[in-house]
Amino acid sequence: MSYAQQLSDAAATIRRAGAPWSAIDSEAVARMRLQNRFRTGVDIARHTAKIIRADMTAYDADPAAYTQSLGCWHGFIGQQKMIAVKKHFGTTKGRYLYLSGWMIAALRSEFGPLPDQSMHEKTSVPALIEELYTFLRQADARELGMMFRDLDEARGAGDSAREQELTDAIDGYETHVVPIIADIDAGFGNAEATYLLARKMIEAGACALQIENQVSDEKQCGHQDGKVTVPHEDFLAKIRACRYAFLELGVEDGIVVARTDSLGAGLTKQIAYSREAGDLGDRYNAFLDCEEVTDLSSLRGDVVIERDGRLMRPKRLPSNLYQFAPGTGADRCVLDCITSLENGADLLWIETEKPHIEQIASMVDRIRAVIPNAKLVYNNSPSFNWTLNFRQQVFDAWRQAGRDVAAYDRDALMSVIYDTTELAAEADERIRTFQRDAAARAGIFHHLITLPTYHTAALSTDNLAREYFGEAGMLGYVRDVQRKEIREGIACVRHQNMSGSDLGDDHKEYFAGEAALKAGGVHNTMNQFA
Repeated sequence: MSYAQQLSDAAATIRRAGAPWSAIDSEAVARMRLQNRFRTGVDIARHTAKIIRADMTAYDADPAAYTQSLGCWHGFIGQQKMIAVKKHFGTTKGRYLYLSGWMIAALRSEFGPLPDQSMHEKTSVPALIEELYTFLRQADARELGMMFRDLDEARGAGDSAREQELTDAIDGYETHVVPIIADIDAGFGNAEATYLLARKMIEAGACALQIENQVSDEKQCGHQDGKVTVPHEDFLAKIRACRYAFLELGVEDGIVVARTDSLGAGLTKQIAYSREAGDLGDRYNAFLDCEEVTDLSSLRGDVVIERDGRLMRPKRLPSNLYQFAPGTGADRCVLDCITSLENGADLLWIETEKPHIEQIASMVDRIRAVIPNAKLVYNNSPSFNWTLNFRQQVFDAWRQAGRDVAAYDRDALMSVIYDTTELAAEADERIRTFQRDAAARAGIFHHLITLPTYHTAALSTDNLAREYFGEAGMLGYVRDVQRKEIREGIACVRHQNMSGSDLGDDHKEYFAGEAALKAGGVHNTMNQFA
């Protein structure tokens, strides 16, 4: 609905109410409605799900149209990311937010910092989604509020051209509310628990839920050891639980991202149920590391399975977990991905131990031989040493091509002594184009960094503490923070405005007219940054 239509609609509503509402200003109502476009989290989920669906279709037509996101652990961080995206690129198209379970565990749990093992409160996940969208909606309200003030100024000056320009800008306003891909870990319990949490997350605004095939009570970070997967039927029940939650709430375009940790997971807690040879349970069990049983007296509470007419004992650890045969991770990933897509998942996530395009592509090629439009979400993880990995990849490529690599020590390529070398330059170029190249070669529709602001917060705080508590003193803050904010046009330099002070002033004026006691007067020190 356009600005003019909002004005007309609000005016008609006030007229119908008669004299008791005579002090209500229709333009103020229209402005407040436009500043609060989304009434519920489900409204947000429906809106943003359509964005991802359209982006998936665009990617299928052209892999250069891949999408990106950065992980968030606080609403303000998510808000500033999208404000920065609009500032630098003029649009939020193709840019989302990622909600990382790792960062919730490390930074948002009442227990204090925790490892990524699903020990944090599961209610903190929908709470963070709601918080992120609260901040994004406020970013809309703030930006539109400034446009409304400019509109009033143009009217006051009789500048009709500027007034029309601003009205058009208001009508074409692009919201900061973007899709959030939200980490539901392994579902925090059984399929019913997964459904209940998924519903809460969707009600908070999530349009895309990322769920992994690990055991809930043994869940590990994808880049840690000791990962334990579940049989496919258990995982598919949780995928269906997410879908039911979306459909119950009327979010028919909702996205389920099925993540497999099988590449680095050598353990399973269960032997899959199998009805007949070659079914899904049998195929899962075929990867178990087994030894043939020739002497029944050797069995001591063991489980045995039949394989090719032989009685086999799956190898079991003292933890009561069963081992997969070494070297089966990639095959298991491929089966996981095909099975998930065939049973309701929309996107895939293959957790890897390094950022290597051909490694990913070798699995995606096999998946796409069965499901041609299979697409991945990929974790550009800070758990990878990107510099070392790519320098080693270049080293290996040069050596294979017959180039002289005698000047380089492959195991020490992280050293600063190599920073200005040709090898380092080529590695950096491969890092720069990694997302583009992986989108084209390895079917990666969405690239994300899970933990960026965990690291940027630590780095910037370290730098500030060194300077401020050292010889630089206050100059350490002014030179390295405030002056940069001013010169680079960072909106937060006017932190009162960013926190909603001017929005509050507008509302006070709507509510109390000339009697309003406003904060943004001549003595407000934020005027120093106008």
